[in-house]
Amino acid sequence: MRKLNKVINYQNLTPDLLDILNKRYPDGYQNHVIKVTTPKNENFYGVTLDTQEISYLVKVPVKIDTNPEEFDEKEYTESEENITPDESFNDNAEEFENIPDEEN
Repeated sequence: MRKLNKVINYQNLTPDLLDILNKRYPDGYQNHVIKVTTPKNENFYGVTLDTQEISYLVKVPVKIDTNPEEFDEKEYTESEENITPDESFNDNAEEFENIPDEEN
């Protein structure tokens, strides 16, 4: 006998289904989310959840950064004038004398 397929919103899960979801994804479902496109060409995100009788596709809320170009690159890069060298780093070739050459 084939299982019944159902789509359900996360907010509408019964306590039993929520318990099954937490057991299925004990570390969270963030790495298991799939993107689904409906016949009306709309998208939603969900995770699978199976019981003995029903296979659920649970719609889950997902926060996605839709416009990464908004960020100013200056916020993430520093000019060389602002970078101070680490004093513990010694660019001295003598430190590498005892490292064997790679075998070819």
